[in-house]
Formats: sequence, structure tokens, C-alpha cells
Amino acid sequence: MLGLLSFRDGRTGYDLKKWADASLRFFYWSPAISQIYAELRRLEELGLVTSRRSGPEEPRAKRRYTITADGRDALAAWAEGTHDCGPPVLKHPLVLRVWLGHLAVPGTLRTLVERHRDRTRAALRDVREALAGVGAAPEGDFPRVALGWSERQHLAELELAEAMLADLERLRCGPPDGNRRALDGRAGAGPPAPRRQHPQDAPTHG
Repeated sequence: MLGLLSFRDGRTGYDLKKWADASLRFFYWSPAISQIYAELRRLEELGLVTSRRSGPEEPRAKRRYTITADGRDALAAWAEGTHDCGPPVLKHPLVLRVWLGHLAVPGTLRTLVERHRDRTRAALRDVREALAGVGAAPEGDFPRVALGWSERQHLAELELAEAMLADLERLRCGPPDGNRRALDGRAGAGPPAPRRQHPQDAPTHG
């Protein structure tokens, strides 16, 4: 919350939620609106933010929050700290499902990977829209760097999805075994198609 407030003063909880959804969620997470207001109250109690209610000029009363000098100092100390950020926590539900592919029904794995690929393509479009919306103001310099990383991460995820589909296809075309159930989309499929020879499979002659 302090980081979101550090870009511009006088934001409502709803403003912060929109900003988190338009930027922060692409590389960290976007809190629920209830979490935002709970955290803002806690930060105000600690003296790290201050708030004021809008005047009669607005049709609906709103509470706007501003980071205090103490809050900015605390945030800067964290941002400038040399402590290790730690490794990213990876919990990839799709990869977990593939790992358990020997228990899946026919066609499940390929369908799941294709769905993940399509969802990633849509997310990539969202990231690029967010990048376009940052604008050229100096306050957007570092958000552009972060969103640029997210764009490249989604492109890499697409490449990984395509590679996984190719891996699954090689398994499907390989010798019949228990893994075939999850990879062959045809119920009661006939004998396996002959395995295609790849250059690395070609015999070598001395």
C-alpha cells in the first residue's frame, strides 16, 4: 500500500485497487478491496499514512489517503535495502497436473496446456495494454521496467507451453504404456502412430 501511495497523493482505496490491477498484479499480486482498506487503517494507526474525507464538492463522500513523511522514509528504507529478496515462489498448478498425468483421463493434459497457452496470450495482451497506459511521465519509468519484465515472462511462458505440447506429443507417439491414457485425445484409440524420427535419433556410422 505504501508503494502504491508513493506515486501519487490523495488516492482512495478504490483508486489503489485499480492501480494494483493495472500494474502490480502482473509481477506480484493484487489485493482484494477489503484487504486494501484493512491495511490502510493499520498504516494510519502506525502514522505511515494519513487520510481525509472529501468535501461537499464531490457528490459522494470519499476518504483519500496520502503517505506521510514517516511512511515514505520507511518505504525508502525497504526499497533501498541490500537484504536478499529471496527466490520467487513458484506454484504452477498446470505442471503439477502434468506431473500426475498417469492418473488423467484421455485428452486431459493437452487440453489443459492449450487452455493455459490461450490464457497466457490473453494475459500478455493485458500486460501490453498496461505498458501502453503508463505514459511517458517520469513517475512511470520504473513501472515500465517492471512491466517490461512481465511482458518477457509471459512470452517465455508461451514458449514453455509450446515446448510442453511438443513433449506430450512425443510421449503420445511413443511406445504404449500407462502414460498414453492422458495424452491420447481419442477414446478407445487404435494402435499408436509410428514414432517420427528426429535428427538427433538418426543412427551414426563410424
